[in-house]
Amino acid sequence: MKSIRTVTILSCIAGLCLATNVRAAEIFVTADIAVSTTWTADNTYNLQQQIYVLPGATLTIEPGTVVASTTGLGGSLAVARGAQIFVNGTESAPVIMTSKADVATWVGGNPKAGIWREAVNEWGNLTIMGRAYISENAIVGNTPAPNASNVASMEGLVAAFPGDTKVLYGGGDDDDDSGSIRYLSLRYGGKVVALNNELNGLSLGGVGRGTDIDHIDIMNNVDDGIEIWGGTVNLKYVNIWNVGDDSLDVDQGWRGKAQYGLIVQGYSADASQGSGVGDNVFEMDGAEQSDYQPVTTSTIYNFTVIGQPAPGAGDHAMAFRDNARVQFRNCIFMDLGDRLVSFDNIDGDGGQGYGFNGTLSWANTWTTPFSSTSTVNAPANPASFYTVQTSGNLIEVTDSVMFRNLSAAAYTEANNRSVFAAANNNVLIASTLDADAPIQAITRGAPVVKGGLTMLPVTFLDPRPKNAALASVGSAPNDGFFTAAGYRGGFAPRQTWLAGWTASFAFGFTPGEEQGTSFCIGDGSGAACPCANNGTAGNGCANSSFASGARLIARGFPGVTNATDSLVLTAVNIPGPGLFFQGTGQFGGGNGIPFGDGLLCAGGTITRMGVVFPSGNAASYPGGLTPNPIHVAGAPIALGDVRHYQCWYRDAAVFCSAATYNLTQGLTITWQP
Repeated sequence: MKSIRTVTILSCIAGLCLATNVRAAEIFVTADIAVSTTWTADNTYNLQQQIYVLPGATLTIEPGTVVASTTGLGGSLAVARGAQIFVNGTESAPVIMTSKADVATWVGGNPKAGIWREAVNEWGNLTIMGRAYISENAIVGNTPAPNASNVASMEGLVAAFPGDTKVLYGGGDDDDDSGSIRYLSLRYGGKVVALNNELNGLSLGGVGRGTDIDHIDIMNNVDDGIEIWGGTVNLKYVNIWNVGDDSLDVDQGWRGKAQYGLIVQGYSADASQGSGVGDNVFEMDGAEQSDYQPVTTSTIYNFTVIGQPAPGAGDHAMAFRDNARVQFRNCIFMDLGDRLVSFDNIDGDGGQGYGFNGTLSWANTWTTPFSSTSTVNAPANPASFYTVQTSGNLIEVTDSVMFRNLSAAAYTEANNRSVFAAANNNVLIASTLDADAPIQAITRGAPVVKGGLTMLPVTFLDPRPKNAALASVGSAPNDGFFTAAGYRGGFAPRQTWLAGWTASFAFGFTPGEEQGTSFCIGDGSGAACPCANNGTAGNGCANSSFASGARLIARGFPGVTNATDSLVLTAVNIPGPGLFFQGTGQFGGGNGIPFGDGLLCAGGTITRMGVVFPSGNAASYPGGLTPNPIHVAGAPIALGDVRHYQCWYRDAAVFCSAATYNLTQGLTITWQP
């Protein structure tokens, strides 16, 4: 049995805490890995310098292993061509690569209860180098046409001697297998080697499609979140926050796929844009010289992009250069500070841009079918060389949602390229209200100036779809990598793949999986349920407020003991103070009774849980996430007890002729061990 509590600190979910005091030892890694090695979860590994996994060797990292390097020392990990890495993290026990300064913030040694800091450059990164085709013109002897001898030196790595092959990537095997990475969280990295020579969160050079990479988390990095140079590697479930340059940067002929992603622009340090403040979201270069092949030819499905809304604070969503050809489908782009589509043309490294040497012009690339391949420096087998795009045009943005992108030039180039033509099935939401957003909730902190730009940091985000994002017209093909998903953005309705393993979850920026079963649910017809009708089912709706966006969410684990209980309630999109309450039963079989402008759904013995305030100034906070979720453990609660919850609040006059009482939907929770 237990008593009511209003504690806001979440306890660890049973079985998921990884306390450092149970680790046997701190292992200082001081030499390259020349023989197959396994790192285990009962140790912590500290990279003391640039460490290479050498050709012929395999590094396996067990679930729950922490690689925490001495802060500021620059320890880093690179997998050479011919070597392999197997990062075997899981949702409940991710592998974490970070700094000791980050570990010092973990409450009770639990990596799922850390504290975000404005920090970066505290260790290096993870770099993987493979033997797939690349297009790079800086190495003497490289050819403009695809060639297995074409190689490049990896950015951020320093050759130990002239001819050091450990730092090279590229080759002629698009099926090359560098291993697999799953449930890996990379935090506070990005060593600066020299000007314009920095380590990204995850660097992938010439990595082949035989390599499996999914569930990758990047938090705070001095340079790009993920950068891909050539190769054919595919990415699935990508979470990138607060990086200091581009979020996802591709170059040198990347011919891979990506699906399910969340990108949140912000800052990692008070430095210039590109060195601490986020730059482009997607930066896409076709090749180092635009008439070289392979040229970047890729397809990206189901990404949610959250920009920085102040003018210039975040750069472009999609920056195209040097003949890059990328399709974006079923995505969300919101709160951008600059252009949705940017015709950068060249990358500043000496490339010639679109249309050079008989290649397609920028405009023609948007109208040319995917099946058309360039005859300039072509491979012998172009149809089997470019296999990712299977429909549409070489560049396109389709079946996506755009919301609250307020720059004067936000859609100039997109309109020039007919992005909003009816056939493309894109949705441009005219409203700027959170209630009309394509995601469930977003909360931003107070403005701060970083790198001379005004930043509005995201402090909480529920990226699950809402409104126009709930259903898409088309979906990705079930082709063995892509998964058909009939919604827009990176998340299915009422589901999140971020919980339990990402830094954004650990820092409280993103929610856990929702608990419970909703009842008394609105039917989406909020405008058809005026106050005079009391929102009754007989008037064609179940709950007008819920249909307008207000909702009750339960996250965490409903455990009956203090050790297991981490359940919290959150009211989303309420316009003013609310009151959580718990009932032992339901009214009318779960259909509720009229109450103000909504329905009273929870009944029986009622227990008030406490008042929650969305903001000290409701006029500046039109709905959204409550900043202090209230613990919902009832009195008394025993194993197997079923309770029903709602949030009562005062509606806004915008929904009714005058403000009145309202309620979210009901939520049923069964309490567990």
